[in-house]
Amino acid sequence: MTTADKRQTADEKIRDAESARDELADALKAAGVCLPSLGLDGASCTGPAPLALIELGRCNITTARALATALRANGATGAER
Repeated sequence: MTTADKRQTADEKIRDAESARDELADALKAAGVCLPSLGLDGASCTGPAPLALIELGRCNITTARALATALRANGATGAER
């Protein structure tokens, strides 16, 4: 695999992470939840083989409760920890 191939793979991984972030933001918005710090973790998107992690960020108490309510409404009980 050439350096150009690795770079393309890294770019694709980051684009995929951006897409996943956008899907999550849309789903949260539909549930009435906004995570203001939702984004890609910059440090994890560097290097030849990035992890491209999605940073959920911080939220206030009201947003945390809204997220918990939205998850419960969709059957997430917390039983699978």
